[in-house]
Amino acid sequence: MIAEILSVGTELLMGQIVNTNAQFISEHFPETDVYVYYHTVVGDNEKRLKECLLIALSRADVVITTGGLGPTQDDLTKEVVSMAIGKKMVVNEEVLKGINGFFAKKGRRMTKNNAKQAYFPEDSILITNKMGTAPGCLIEYQNKIIIMLPGPPREMQPMFMESVIPYFSKNTSHKLHSVFIRLFGIGESSMENKISDLIKTQTNPTIAPYAKSGEVTLRVTAKYNAKSESYKNIMKPVLDEIDKRLGEYIYSYDNIDLKEVVFLLLRDKHLTVSFAESCTGGLLSKYLTDISGSSEVFDSSFITYSNESKIIQLGVSKKTLIKHGEVSEQTVSEMVSGLQKKTTSNLVLAITGIAGPSGGSRKKPVGTVYLGLGYKKKIHTQKLNLWGSRDRIRHVTCLHAFNFIRKTLLQEENV
Repeated sequence: MIAEILSVGTELLMGQIVNTNAQFISEHFPETDVYVYYHTVVGDNEKRLKECLLIALSRADVVITTGGLGPTQDDLTKEVVSMAIGKKMVVNEEVLKGINGFFAKKGRRMTKNNAKQAYFPEDSILITNKMGTAPGCLIEYQNKIIIMLPGPPREMQPMFMESVIPYFSKNTSHKLHSVFIRLFGIGESSMENKISDLIKTQTNPTIAPYAKSGEVTLRVTAKYNAKSESYKNIMKPVLDEIDKRLGEYIYSYDNIDLKEVVFLLLRDKHLTVSFAESCTGGLLSKYLTDISGSSEVFDSSFITYSNESKIIQLGVSKKTLIKHGEVSEQTVSEMVSGLQKKTTSNLVLAITGIAGPSGGSRKKPVGTVYLGLGYKKKIHTQKLNLWGSRDRIRHVTCLHAFNFIRKTLLQEENV
């Protein structure tokens, strides 16, 4: 079935909020053999909303709207849908009672305009909203299906997963299953070149590469009949071939970030880690502590941005800084040594570099970064030659740091 997402809200058009609802729905609909062909965004305007709705109904089997179900005058979605398909708006007494109860629990009196949320086009199938006062609804109309959901993602997402997905799943045995292969250390064009023949001859499963800052992802998707086929059997030959060609760059088949892969490795090995950061200014520590439970593995962090702080906090030699500079293999090695003395962590990592846009030289251009890693009485170093904006250099430096830790721990397993 072909679907169109009609996102309603002037705030979307003005860029005040990001349309995460369309992304969420597009990601999950294929699980039920429904495929999103169109995304449309329209403001809170009756005429334009009706025009977009009629266009959507002319080219899609399923039209799903988000937004415009609230109590205010510019919440128009149900009214416009009702008018466009010739259905009367009728009150649902149970919903009205529930809205009254919602306000009573909060010790507030329900205002008259909130009753608007209890009206629906006749013959609607209600979709319960456990997170708010605006229920959704579904209408089967002339071989089309119209679904209306609220705009706030925290309300829309559970309603979609708990009501919309089951509605379509019961009518089809065809499913999609995707594996997201995350890679680091290879660019998108180089990766695609290594598997270009697989992409050109793909049938089922399909292969789709895409990139984000500093890393790339392959989405491998199999279509299968849940009653008679196993997606694992369909996907295995292709996944095995991808692993054969790109295995050295693959860090996850579970669509999780590099930082989380490292967190899980450290946790499973019962190891702790500490950082000393110069050019990244605490960004590496932030990334790790963004993960719930990171206190199990993360001990401490030192932001030694200036030369003086490197000397005072980590014991880096002034002679080393004068002779080799703060961005050097020698300096990062001494940062590691100092960090090992300051903490009881099993593994320590230090970073020093030039993030730009100023500060570079011909010998050490912007993007020159040194990583140092101390583990089991050995110090390993790595030089990076990065490019791009200051934000990109700092971000990609952190990715390299996490990958440095990951590879070090995995090499230990293979010894």
